[in-house]
Amino acid sequence: MHRSAVASGTATLLLALSACGGNVAAGDGGTITVTVGYQSKTINTVTAGTLLRSLGYFEEQLNALGDGHDYKVVWQDYATGAPITAQMTAGKIDIGSMGDFPLLINAARGKQLGRPTHLVSVTGYNLRGGLNTIVTAPDSKLTSLKDLKGKKVSTSVGSAADGTLVRALKRAGIDADKGIEKLNQQPAVGASALSAGSADALSQFVAWPGLLAYQGKAKALYDGAELDLPTFHGVTARQDFAKKRPFVLEAFLKAQAQATDYLNAHPVAAAEKVAKATGLPPEVVYLYNGAHGISTFDPALKPQLVSALKEDVSILKAAKLTGDVDVDAFVDDQYVKKALGATYAQKLAAAPPPAASEVWAEGTERTQTFTSPTELLTYLAAHRDGVRAAYVPDATTGTLWFADKAVWVADGQQLLPFVAPSTAQAYVDVHSGARIVTYSEALEAAS
Repeated sequence: MHRSAVASGTATLLLALSACGGNVAAGDGGTITVTVGYQSKTINTVTAGTLLRSLGYFEEQLNALGDGHDYKVVWQDYATGAPITAQMTAGKIDIGSMGDFPLLINAARGKQLGRPTHLVSVTGYNLRGGLNTIVTAPDSKLTSLKDLKGKKVSTSVGSAADGTLVRALKRAGIDADKGIEKLNQQPAVGASALSAGSADALSQFVAWPGLLAYQGKAKALYDGAELDLPTFHGVTARQDFAKKRPFVLEAFLKAQAQATDYLNAHPVAAAEKVAKATGLPPEVVYLYNGAHGISTFDPALKPQLVSALKEDVSILKAAKLTGDVDVDAFVDDQYVKKALGATYAQKLAAAPPPAASEVWAEGTERTQTFTSPTELLTYLAAHRDGVRAAYVPDATTGTLWFADKAVWVADGQQLLPFVAPSTAQAYVDVHSGARIVTYSEALEAAS
């Protein structure tokens, strides 16, 4: 029998082929429909979603199974993880990708409804928490978390960005329930609220903060990496699907590993592919997914990420979004270990690349890396035209940010970038002679 895997993006096709994901469709043709839920604009999941879909690796892996079945892959795109969980617990999505907090809700709902799920791999992560950022309007007078007391803050309750907001406010001595007026909104709605002035600040996940900053619609107030707590996105699969179709799940994870290798080897090309599929600016995609981007892509279920997931449970319990979650029972690395074989141990031990400054020049397929932000500024001062984007790592957290959106500090001969004004001020407070300067002044000093 001829085997083929065909991608389709419509829910109509899903319903026509199968009433339940991962099942053989009606008739004797042996066609198996596999339904994947993903978030195209949550670009920390691209190796299990947008990029993977565009590269066709999953379909190729299914074609190579040689088990006599035809396969149809249905890709369903969502804005957040909540609807993916709803569809998984209804038996309509087999494999999904989402952030750490939604993953815990996925585990809790699956157990509660008798449709248990398991975390089977990681897409992208940041060991300090830099994937989530709190931003304000460009003309806002707010400069620190303490300024948020009594203000309206938009976030998506139950998301990793909400977790960042709750933890950050607690450290600032503000009760997240009583000290602010929290607006529970989808990211796009929150972005509109910020622009309209109906929200004073927005706490969101990749890629919304970077997108709004790039568009000149927001500026960073708080870098989530200040929490120094890992945050990540991962792949979850229904337990019944995994047991019934283990080779299909392993094929997906092999394909995810291929997409990860492609992204790491061709970060600019990958950013262009994701941008084309999502409508996001390539420069924003690269901020997160680039060679030294905020996110590191690796499918391995690293112990520090699992430990962070356990720490997240208390935040969701306090918000009454879940009860206890048995994280150890939820995490299942057997499939990714089989999929990656001998390379898994190597990936498990791998560390994120060191932070670095980069310039993406017009018409180039590679970025140029610099040894310091000052060196990058010197280049920019001499090449004021023909640069698509310039990126610099925060001097204290390492979080990459756009050079022209960063807060700059002059300290002797050094020019140091920071994502947020409060971290820049914290540096100035303990370094005699250091002072905050404008981007233009930093360029002039480096020229």
